[in-house]
Amino acid sequence: MTNLLTAFPVSAPAALGMAAAALAMVLTPGPNMMYLASRSVGQGRRAGLVSLAGTGAGFVIYMLMANLGLAIVFVAVPWLFIGFKAAGAAYLAWLSWQALRPGGAGVFDVRDLAEDSDWLLFRMGLFTNLLNPKVAIMYLTLIPQFIDPDRGSRVAQGITLGMLQIGVSMTVNALIVIGAASIARLLASRPDRVVRQRRITGALLGGVAVLLAREVPSRAHV
Repeated sequence: MTNLLTAFPVSAPAALGMAAAALAMVLTPGPNMMYLASRSVGQGRRAGLVSLAGTGAGFVIYMLMANLGLAIVFVAVPWLFIGFKAAGAAYLAWLSWQALRPGGAGVFDVRDLAEDSDWLLFRMGLFTNLLNPKVAIMYLTLIPQFIDPDRGSRVAQGITLGMLQIGVSMTVNALIVIGAASIARLLASRPDRVVRQRRITGALLGGVAVLLAREVPSRAHV
């Protein structure tokens, strides 16, 4: 057992820390959660799961790019990383306003959506995730903090931590997809809950936007 733990690319504390960070991030409302919930409520659970498959593909692409050279690009062109973070903070601030403004929309509001094909749902899930600033920042700034140079290959550690993050995120998002319709019906039966949910969502999005805005001036590092 000891030899198995020693052979594992990352330490147990690093794995637990990454899992906790991934859980905190996936539970914070953002573009992925809003898209998946709206698809599940508006077009059914199957549409939500197909969209989630696209989201998972986006995670894998980001993980591979971050471990195989994307970080180098952001280090070499710092304004690109700073601009990406600024755009992400602005986007989350806009989502916060959409939830907090009078008559705004919450994560689990029922919407009339077109009956899109599986391929289109997959692509939309993929692009929603690829354009999600939280995901890019996580792979470029958060995961490297759990990498220990003394444990060997940085790439192996980065991929291991990335797969752990993907597992946590996909599990939580799958539960959101499965329960979205029930949650929407529960909220619809109590208008006061709808307002409360929108305010909580808006406040969380606004808080994340502020945190990202504070980090905008910092450069990427490897």
